[in-house]
Amino acid sequence: MMLKKQTVWLLTMLSLLIVLSVYYMTSPNGEQVALFEQMEEMEGTEESESLEANKPEGEEGETVTSGISSDELFTAIRMDIQSERDRTREQLENIIASSNASPEEKNEAMEQMHRLEEVNTKESILEKVIQTEKNYTDVLVRAEEEIVHVTVKAGEVSQTDANQIMQLVRDEFGDIRVIVKHQPENT
Repeated sequence: MMLKKQTVWLLTMLSLLIVLSVYYMTSPNGEQVALFEQMEEMEGTEESESLEANKPEGEEGETVTSGISSDELFTAIRMDIQSERDRTREQLENIIASSNASPEEKNEAMEQMHRLEEVNTKESILEKVIQTEKNYTDVLVRAEEEIVHVTVKAGEVSQTDANQIMQLVRDEFGDIRVIVKHQPENT
């Protein structure tokens, strides 16, 4: 039995809602911090700074930890990325199927769908290669237009490992900016 896209989308959103609810209920001191705030803070850093752990500082310098595990964080981010790409893919499919779209618009939509699938494939390959070669618990690769974010689940990432990961990404995506970060395993 095939599920309709709307049903899959609804189930994905419900799953994300459950993950977010658990996160908010287990966050320390009842703080309600956005799920992706931690990752967005890391994205704003330079490559050399990106090797540091994502540990926001409290008022007196103590480390603030969130109540969400890195497994849940990686899963939620993957779900969000997939959901966004599914919406984009659906919009492109609508353009292709539209009788009002010009042949040029349809060709552009087809090319964008091809690029989207290519990025998905490259991210998946890189996650598996990095995880296998470096023996990390989990790896998350997120490609944007001009930058690729690689987050590994590990206690730390050495400069040598980070450089090797950057080279692997550039081998796959070409000359692009790469940020390597790590998410502690037991958060």
